[in-house]
Amino acid sequence: MGRGTRRGPKQLWFRALLDSLGSAADQIADSREEHKISYPLQDCYRSTFAMFYFQDPSLLAFQRRVQEQIHRNNLATQFEVHAIPSDSQLRDVLDAHDYEPLMGVYRQWFNRLQRSKQLERYQYFGDRYLITLDGSQYFSSQKIHCSRCLHKEKSNRQIQYSHQVLQSALVHPDRREVIPLAPEFIRMQDGSTTQDCESVAGLRVINKIRAAHRQLSAVIVADALYATEPFITAVTKQRFSFLLGVKSGSHETLFEDIAGFRRGKLLDRFERITKDGRRYFYEWVSEVPLYATANSPVVNFVEFQLFDAAGKRTRHFSWITDLPLNEETIEELVRGARTRWKIENENFNTLKNHGYHLEHNFGHGAAYLSEAFFVLNTLAFFMHQIFALTDGLYQAARSRFTSRVEYWNIIRASLQLMVFDSWDHLLTRIHDPPLPAP
Repeated sequence: MGRGTRRGPKQLWFRALLDSLGSAADQIADSREEHKISYPLQDCYRSTFAMFYFQDPSLLAFQRRVQEQIHRNNLATQFEVHAIPSDSQLRDVLDAHDYEPLMGVYRQWFNRLQRSKQLERYQYFGDRYLITLDGSQYFSSQKIHCSRCLHKEKSNRQIQYSHQVLQSALVHPDRREVIPLAPEFIRMQDGSTTQDCESVAGLRVINKIRAAHRQLSAVIVADALYATEPFITAVTKQRFSFLLGVKSGSHETLFEDIAGFRRGKLLDRFERITKDGRRYFYEWVSEVPLYATANSPVVNFVEFQLFDAAGKRTRHFSWITDLPLNEETIEELVRGARTRWKIENENFNTLKNHGYHLEHNFGHGAAYLSEAFFVLNTLAFFMHQIFALTDGLYQAARSRFTSRVEYWNIIRASLQLMVFDSWDHLLTRIHDPPLPAP
């Protein structure tokens, strides 16, 4: 199989993407003494990426399998890995080296998608894109920790250590695939004794997104944590629009104003009733202050409620935005706002519960290891998202299986039984296995 199958642009093929990852790994300065180097950094990063790419649940199990000649040969033919360190050696090497050059791979792959016009199907509100932000904890322990861990004293005086990250991603209401941008780690910052937090990381990530994508027209979609004057100022300064959740508990004066507008019948309204009796009800007002202060941002407010056929309210959300509100745009805007949950459902939920084992402790280290594992894992996820979006052969092979987990189980099993010339060779065999000899 493969003849006539649309493979997408060549710069998005497996080998091209892997080569760009390898080029980034080449930029990592090797701090080891030359006579003590048994395994090149390239082999360390490529073999770790291969483990995440094949969604292996354990570093030790992966290392045991690659000692077998068949699996070792597959790493050579597909990932160009030739010298394979043990699991402990691999952890030590990754922990000792700053992975920062790998962060540029997110931008490179994004730009390739954009230049090949693959991202046009993600455009929303005209030529804009929706970028969602969401924070998540991916490691927690009372014993294991490193210099970059956050720490919190519990009521029993024990210290809880954790790793947290703020992830941004390009999303669209009609697409399952999400396009991750570079993660922003919420960690102890160099030279600081103050704990980092998600809201501060949010300010950093807005500046970094603009620095990486200077001409990108986007709407930042996030929850009520970000509906603050500093964040809105940062977003507008960087020429983005915003669509942020708000809650009565954290934005009291705003909701008091809205209640007054509602009593005075000053809110615009629109409703739509579906054939099955569900009622979509929208209210909005433009140019209201977010706070009762002189320097408060002036925002547009929208509230959405969904009622079932029996009249019971099943959904209720509110947002603020700088986008224009009217009867023609209100439904599209609310659909866009509700894509924030895609980063939880299609990104973090997939990474944690559907094969990527994000919360599994592959190794923690004392410096860079935990974050390096996160970066390589999410880059593997990113590559899979690119193939699900662009590669007809990948899509055809995946369509033979009911679940993502089953698909990757078959791939890992195949790697133990046969040597494949390339990733394309493996996909072709998975999709169209040879018939038995007569």
